[in-house]
Amino acid sequence: MAQPTLDTPEYTASSIQILEGLQAVRKRPGMYVGSTDARGLHHLVNEVLDNSIDEVLAGACTTIDVTLQADGSCSVRDDGRGIPVEVHPKYHRPTLEIVMTVLHAGSKFDRRAYKVSGGLHGVGVHVVNALSEWLEVRVRRDGHEYFQRYERGAPVAPLSVVGPATSTGTETRFKPDPTIFETTAFDAETIARRLKELSFLNPGVTIRFRSEKDGAVSEFHHAGGIAEFVEDLNANATPLFRPPISLHAKRESTDVEVAVQYTDGYNETTLAFVNNINTVDGGTHVVGLRSALTRTLNDYARQRGWIKGEKEGLTGEDTREGLTCVLSVKVLEPQFEGQTKAKLGNSEVKGQVDSAVSQKLAEYFEEHPAVGQALISKALQAAQAREAARKARELTRRKGLLEGGGLPGKLADCHSRDPGQCELFIVEGDSAGGTAKQGRDREFQAILPLKGKILNVEKARLDKMLQNEEIRALITAIGTGIGDDLDLAKLRYHKVILMTDADVDGAHIRTLLLTLFYRKMPALIAEGRVYIAQAPLYRLQKGAKMAYAFSDEERDRALAELGGMKGVTIQRYKGLGEMNAEQLAETTMRPGARELLRVTVDDAARANELFQILMGEEVEPRRHYIEEHAVEVTNLDV
Repeated sequence: MAQPTLDTPEYTASSIQILEGLQAVRKRPGMYVGSTDARGLHHLVNEVLDNSIDEVLAGACTTIDVTLQADGSCSVRDDGRGIPVEVHPKYHRPTLEIVMTVLHAGSKFDRRAYKVSGGLHGVGVHVVNALSEWLEVRVRRDGHEYFQRYERGAPVAPLSVVGPATSTGTETRFKPDPTIFETTAFDAETIARRLKELSFLNPGVTIRFRSEKDGAVSEFHHAGGIAEFVEDLNANATPLFRPPISLHAKRESTDVEVAVQYTDGYNETTLAFVNNINTVDGGTHVVGLRSALTRTLNDYARQRGWIKGEKEGLTGEDTREGLTCVLSVKVLEPQFEGQTKAKLGNSEVKGQVDSAVSQKLAEYFEEHPAVGQALISKALQAAQAREAARKARELTRRKGLLEGGGLPGKLADCHSRDPGQCELFIVEGDSAGGTAKQGRDREFQAILPLKGKILNVEKARLDKMLQNEEIRALITAIGTGIGDDLDLAKLRYHKVILMTDADVDGAHIRTLLLTLFYRKMPALIAEGRVYIAQAPLYRLQKGAKMAYAFSDEERDRALAELGGMKGVTIQRYKGLGEMNAEQLAETTMRPGARELLRVTVDDAARANELFQILMGEEVEPRRHYIEEHAVEVTNLDV
């Protein structure tokens, strides 16, 4: 077990400072964990994990154990220093109790205890306590094991000594409050992915994971760090070089670590972390990284005569085609936008990352000229494709103006010009498109029928993509543009709804569309603007009674409610076109009656992997994935 050393920062009761009391967490949980759905539920685990990882960053922890208990609770145990338990010299209460019950009480405000940490705001574990039906904490410290239990944030008994301890550390076990969260069932795969991610970011730690529900046991330890992380991200792609470029530098108080590898694909995957927190919305560190990549590759190309004279240089999109990158920075005083820490705001970090990456990458290219030449060659090809795409866009624009209004002719637009009220249904085929146009509310619902399957953008450059008529129509109708030119302020509809048939072809079209949005318009998904319509699979009728069923289970329940099979007519819808306009509107399109699924991306690494597997060039990973997940298919079209 890890023990404090001479290099380990001081961590005592006086390290804990109180900023204000715990208030309103249970009343407005979304302010603290983002939401009360599954995402917010798993944020609780992340908050407790952050405390253990901060002990790793302090050099005081090497092992973390995470267990999903059979009773629905989750426990996180580490071999760090243990939360201080002595009576606080200023507040005259056990320090552990203050840490667990007072908002903004924590050692992260005292740099003697933690030089860097993810749990900066001092609200994490307090919020977990407040939003849990119960929480128990055990601390091993000073030769004793201490214990205290809380219910909905309040201690139910004083802190007590329950036995001796030969090691140090903290174990927190909590059960989420079902009166707060829509679901309290933890997803083992979601948690395991986060633990794997943390093991890449902290190569010195071993993280063990166990689920008592299914007996699954995993252990994560990756001595190769973020370079190994990049290799894992590219497991289903073809890299242009091996191993990944690994860069590490320090600028003032900021530690910058980057791993970079390019593939023969056309899309960018960049994962960015600040003090181990996944900043899914980017921030100043990502801006600095992209600036450094663009400038360094341009300088390298000009020095070697690949870009001559006053010719326009490579753009950011050119230099990031096929890029897979993991950026990890350690910042002394990170300023996150919001408690869920999705975006970094420190202005100084942009220049620090830019400077560090520029210098180290230029040095790498001097030592590895073959890699530099390969990257410039790929970027120049991307630039040529970009120029061809620009010409295609201009041609499309001119044709659109000549044909009237610039919007695609097949688009049945709505009357309202308020994007916040407007919806765009992307419908499979002219038949279903015709039905949808009849069933829509013309005031706020627009219909765009697609002919056949759009191009798979996972395997196509921008110029080829823009030659596809259906994709051009879709981009024009949505209005935001794509890639680096994407402007959400120009979004014409705040709900973009995919409405396809409930069969294999419909699922394929939906996947192609999601690939387009994820790769070329990721902000639409990040802002929660993309939805999937849920059309019924069955229509059941017995006399004047009628019911719709969206699954086989719902069909069976409806049959039971109708008194069994006798006298019941069952219609199986294999396509939207089989419904008349009123049926489609009633079941799938009309607000209030319909059910929409919002498309979200909780794990960028997992999303990147799935799109590579399902839509990429490699056949074997796709075959393996289908074989492994075949039993999970709910609606099989045979």
